[in-house]
Amino acid sequence: MEAPDTGERTLRGVAMDETERDEFLRQRGIGVLSLANENVAYGMPVSFGWDGDDLYFILLQFGEDSEKLDYAATTERATFSTYNFEDEHHWRSVVARGPLEEVSDDDTDDVTETMFENAQFASLFPHGEPITDQPRYRLVPEELTGQKGQGHDD
Repeated sequence: MEAPDTGERTLRGVAMDETERDEFLRQRGIGVLSLANENVAYGMPVSFGWDGDDLYFILLQFGEDSEKLDYAATTERATFSTYNFEDEHHWRSVVARGPLEEVSDDDTDDVTETMFENAQFASLFPHGEPITDQPRYRLVPEELTGQKGQGHDD
């Protein structure tokens, strides 16, 4: 199934320029990664790192099975979004779409460094269930949009 064409739609809000979008992504560190397997979507809150070009994620696995890793393996084009909302005039959001790829073992240190520069991490460590895998993923944005409310004048 082909993704819907959004080229004709008018985005609401005020477009962020590249510098604003980059700064917002470096500040946020958390968002929602949406994956798909055929016609079933799977969105999950994630920590992320942004290096100015690509988004990076560490998808932790606990135990033998991982629904998120199953979806990551079948997703051809992922969507990532992050936002903050203060009030109806003061909000910002960024949406990225592109292929999701597992990062090679040679590049995992670079991903980890990027993650620790600007990701926010939640405590996800269940008692008695050890982490069994920590694959790193990269989303290479083919589309990257940033919008803000009209109350932001910066």
